[in-house]
Amino acid sequence: MLYIFFRQFEPINIKMSKAKRVCVIGAGPSGMSVLFHFNKLKEQGKEIPEIVCFDKQSDWGGLWKYSWETGIDQFGEPVHGSMYRGLWSNGPKEALEFPDYTFEDHFKKAIPSFPPRAVLFDYLQGRWTKGDLRHWIRFNHAVRQVTYNDDTDDFSVVVKSLGEDKDLPVQKFDYLIVATGHFSVPHVPSFPGIEEFPGRVMHSHDFRNAYQFQGQTLLVVGSSYSAEDIALQNLKYGAKKIICSYKTRPMGFKWPTEITERPLVTKIVGKTVHFKDGTTADVDAIILCTGYYFHFPFLEERLRLKARNILYPAGMYKNVLWTEAGNNKFFYIGMQDQYYTYTMFDAQAKWTVNCITGELKLPDKEAMKKDIEKWIAK
Repeated sequence: MLYIFFRQFEPINIKMSKAKRVCVIGAGPSGMSVLFHFNKLKEQGKEIPEIVCFDKQSDWGGLWKYSWETGIDQFGEPVHGSMYRGLWSNGPKEALEFPDYTFEDHFKKAIPSFPPRAVLFDYLQGRWTKGDLRHWIRFNHAVRQVTYNDDTDDFSVVVKSLGEDKDLPVQKFDYLIVATGHFSVPHVPSFPGIEEFPGRVMHSHDFRNAYQFQGQTLLVVGSSYSAEDIALQNLKYGAKKIICSYKTRPMGFKWPTEITERPLVTKIVGKTVHFKDGTTADVDAIILCTGYYFHFPFLEERLRLKARNILYPAGMYKNVLWTEAGNNKFFYIGMQDQYYTYTMFDAQAKWTVNCITGELKLPDKEAMKKDIEKWIAK
């Protein structure tokens, strides 16, 4: 069930007392929803702030921008994308559909409920190209530092132009929106002996296609969305056998006979993997589907969200507004663990835009704190 933690409000005419500047970091689905809703106001003839969106990639899409690259890109930056060629949606498209732009609107026909990666990305781009959004984005620009200035109530942002290989002059913004996602910095566990394993070891962040594992026996470490899909991907494209290792509990699906589940790895000796239940298995390659870190090295310490991949991270009013610093001018979009992703991003983006333009009035600090505590308790 999708929870939208927003109160109702009456539409009002938007009047910006003076020109404000808004910085959006990230041009994936979260950041693009912010730009989309600002553009809707602009098309209605309403005054909006000056908007600048920075993205270190060469085009929009965030994780949905598929690339064969892994490791380090042409600019020496860590590759952001974790998308693999054969990904299919693990949630029905009906839960991802925008209320103002349906899949049938885009494709002019009905499509199956669980579409592949390319179909979903095509749908996203269809909505984004309905407005003039691209001119706000500075591609190949990596945000290096963000600080909040208490004395002037604004943010200082240092950005590097990757194409020019230089830091640009410090820019000032009145509002800051982080829409970088949290599926790009892998959590890599260590097991005794893994350094000496003679086969390939990779995190799912670097997985791009399953052809390379044809005829092999694989160990997939993890028991969540990526582990499920990558195990099935490899079986489909010719892997001989897949063993899925879980930390707490098995996924419990009715797997094909070539896929089995075993408890956590205890050690690895050569190609032989030892499991907690005392069993062993020889494998040719290991894929770590072990999740990601929340990672915001460009933010000063007091602005950083530190959370696990959960439904309601602490410190955020309505799961969006950062209340620990930034004077109610600092927002995160898309930091929750759900698969109602596009619709959640869009609702959060609309709420954020309403806050910035003044259409939505915030309660006092104590009321926001109580609201956060109420939702975390649930």
